[in-house]
Formats: sequence, structure tokens, C-alpha cells
Amino acid sequence: MPQFDHAFDWVRRRVADGVLPTAVLGVGTADGVVALDAFGAASVDDHYPLFSITKPIVGLAALRLVEQGRLTPDTPLERALPGFGAGRDDLVRLRHLASHTSGIVEPPLDAPDLRASLLAPGRDFAAGTVSRYSTIAFEGIAALIEDASGSPWERAVADVGDRADAPGFTFDADASRHEPVDAAAQGLDYARFATLRHPGAGLLGRAADLLALGGALLRDDGAVVAPVTAAAMRRPLTAGLQKLEPYPASRGQDWGFTWNLRHSSPGLLTSDTFGHGGWAGTEFWITPSLGVCFVLLTNIGGGFGRLGADGDELHNAVAAAA
Repeated sequence: MPQFDHAFDWVRRRVADGVLPTAVLGVGTADGVVALDAFGAASVDDHYPLFSITKPIVGLAALRLVEQGRLTPDTPLERALPGFGAGRDDLVRLRHLASHTSGIVEPPLDAPDLRASLLAPGRDFAAGTVSRYSTIAFEGIAALIEDASGSPWERAVADVGDRADAPGFTFDADASRHEPVDAAAQGLDYARFATLRHPGAGLLGRAADLLALGGALLRDDGAVVAPVTAAAMRRPLTAGLQKLEPYPASRGQDWGFTWNLRHSSPGLLTSDTFGHGGWAGTEFWITPSLGVCFVLLTNIGGGFGRLGADGDELHNAVAAAA
């Protein structure tokens, strides 16, 4: 739609300048997709590695089990993994895993054995006392999902897609022709990573899939999670806690239940935007007050911020148009 021209021009310029190798940008509302285009050697139907946008989708799968009375945010991880917590005198609960406050020592993203990394003894800090971004914590959420559901955690994630009418989510890296550019130079063995089916970063999807999920959450009609659950997942869980790099307090955000809540971000025009970004520059954000969501899929290893691009410019172009 013409009112989003500035947002699409922002992406077009970044691809033309070589900041983004390829890109797909989509904007949606509760009624569906309103604008969608691809740039560079890409199609609007292409799958991209979503990296950490995986996290809130796995979070929605866990929340569905909370709605069914099989989990609560207070469920301890050791219920699913009795061997967890060696060398710790605290208790790590689902809410800690979901809000980056678990204190689990973070391994490299492509560490070959996720479960062994999760069960390694020791801690970074006591659960619930500090916030430091964690991807390995989602291996713990996956374990709790499997323990509560009696089924593979991937099935619960697929169910999120089914309820949102987003059938394209997959953990099959062969579905995408957009392997991250410069991954090795940024410290990631992408071929090894892609075999992990990482519950914190391994999902792939299309722009239409994320826009369908965003539209369902904007409608807040219970298709994905109940309205009371949707409200709960956006409550800050890290307010008042010390926030360590790469998400210090100056970024103006808190963590809800797996969602990044950008309530005080100095670069944004909005204050109720929530969503998530991913390691290769992917972005998925929802602003309920404006009734809009947007998706940027791209494939620049380490994210486009390292090349000087400011994603808040895109946020504001979408928000002002909406």
C-alpha cells in the first residue's frame, strides 16, 4: 500500500547499497497482509532462517501447555531434567528460561550438543537476579514442553503454526536458499548449526507465516493463545533487574514471556511494540496500538547493525505510516 512506501524504500536502499544481501519486507494487520515485496535475488515466498524469532514461537507453544494446566511459569526445569542444576543452590523455573534470567552459562550458538550444554554444572548468576540474553535456555523450555505434552517439542511448535494459519514454519534448513552471508566470519558454523534444530534459533519461515502469526495476535481472538495469556506474555518479567550486554538498561526494553518489550526504546516512536529480532538481521514486531505488524527477512551474518544500519528507522517508517 502506498502509505508504507518509506519503509519499503528503506529496505530497497539497503539492498542496493549492499548492506543487505537480499530481503523480504511485509506489513500486516489483523485483517491480513497489506504490503509485501522482495529485494535482490529473493521471492516473497522464500523461506529464511529466522534465528531468534524462533524464541517467541517456542514460547507460544509452552504457553499453550500453561493454558491446558500442564505447566505454569513457575514449573522448575528439574521436573523435566532431574540431572539439571549440578553445582547450583537455586531453582530455575520456566519463567526464568523465558525471560533470560536463568543464569545458565551460554555456549556458542553452534555448540554440537545442546542438552550437554544445558546440563553442564555451574551458573552465570542466581536465577531471577540478573538478565543476560540466553539461547541455550530454550533447550530447557523444549524439555519442559516434551515432559508436559508427552510428544516431541517440535510438534507443539508446528501446532502454533497450524493455529495461526502459518504452515511454512520448518526446521529443515534445505527449505531455504538464503544461507547467512559471512556466517563463518562472524563465528558461526552454519552447516553444523543447521543440524541442531535449535529450539532457541533453528526455525525457518516465510514472511507470510510471520504476518499470519502477527495478525492472529493482533486479533487477540484466542486462535493462538487466549486473550488472558496474550496479556500475560507481554508483562515485563525483568523490570528492576540488572541488565547485562547485549541488552543493557539503556536499550529501553524488558523481557516478557520470550517477547522483547520495547516500551522505552529511545529510537522508537511507539511504546507498546513487542516482538523479536534474529542473528541474521531478521525482524518481527507487533504494535497493538497501531494495529500493525511487520516482518523483515534477510540473511546478513551477525545482523545489519554491524554495518551501520539502524533498524529503528524501519520501525518508525512502518509506525508513522500505520
